[in-house]
Amino acid sequence: MLLDDFDYFLPPELIAQQPSDRRDASRLMTLERGSGTVAEISFRGIPALFREGDLLVVNDTRVIPARLTGFKESGGRVEVFLVRKLAGAGELWHCLVKASKPPRPGTLLLLPEGLEARIVERGEGELWMVSFSPVADFEERLERVGSVPLPPYIRRPMEEHDRERYQTVFARVRGAVAAPTAGLHMTCELLEEIRARGVEIAPLTLHVGLGTFMPVRVEDLREHRMHREFCAVPETTAALVNAAKREGRRVVALGTTSARALEHAAGDGILRAGESEAGIFIYPGYRFKVVDALITNFHLPKSTLLMMVSALAGRELLLRAYAEAVERRFRFFSYGDAMFIY
Repeated sequence: MLLDDFDYFLPPELIAQQPSDRRDASRLMTLERGSGTVAEISFRGIPALFREGDLLVVNDTRVIPARLTGFKESGGRVEVFLVRKLAGAGELWHCLVKASKPPRPGTLLLLPEGLEARIVERGEGELWMVSFSPVADFEERLERVGSVPLPPYIRRPMEEHDRERYQTVFARVRGAVAAPTAGLHMTCELLEEIRARGVEIAPLTLHVGLGTFMPVRVEDLREHRMHREFCAVPETTAALVNAAKREGRRVVALGTTSARALEHAAGDGILRAGESEAGIFIYPGYRFKVVDALITNFHLPKSTLLMMVSALAGRELLLRAYAEAVERRFRFFSYGDAMFIY
């Protein structure tokens, strides 16, 4: 598989810049793999696509307000983007640091709400290891002064409504720097309707990291390496998934992050509970061990997410559906419309 195999034409005006008026007011394209049938309903009608006995798996990660602006001790303006908290005591993070001149170890950064950040050392690639203080109420201060890290294709500043709309209604575990966007369409009422149809709902956690926005820079996909992301599968979720697979019931992943976590943690076909680092790269030719159906948004050309969805739907069928979505003027990417592949 080559990178150019996953390109498609997308008019820029179809990239959603704002969320829909209501979470469930978006459009939903349905894609049936066996027949190749493509249809459209409102996302509000998604409960009817579930069967009694299905298991819906959701990603309960919560996006942190990861973008901070402040000044170097010398006076120069600086932007700090928190990417990932490192294990151990204190508030030690891998961060992107943007300033007029590259920072140096030992540099002190002065941030709002009395927060201070000190550059510790260079990390992997463009990342820096940064220590924040004070530690005691760091999360509370960050919530007050940090900005929601909207994706770069949303060409506007963060607005106050993004703090709520760029989180899922089941977001619980802090740590992501991007939302699991298929879940943004779900409401508490829809989840209750799905449960009422005899569907179980199980959570797991995958903290969406910087790799979500990183382009694929190799032509031969076999040479690409994914950024690793924190993944946690509860014992109850593992038991529910394994029972569903034994009994021949569908496992429906809400979003590519849920699907990636499931496939990573089921390397031998049995879903394992526990914490790990997910770096699985899924592209056509991959045989899914857990996921039978997928709810997902529309993804960027040449992206690893488009490749992953192609592995489930089939590349030619998926790109045909994308061409139809463009023709029908669907909205694309994080705040855009959705697709159900079954």
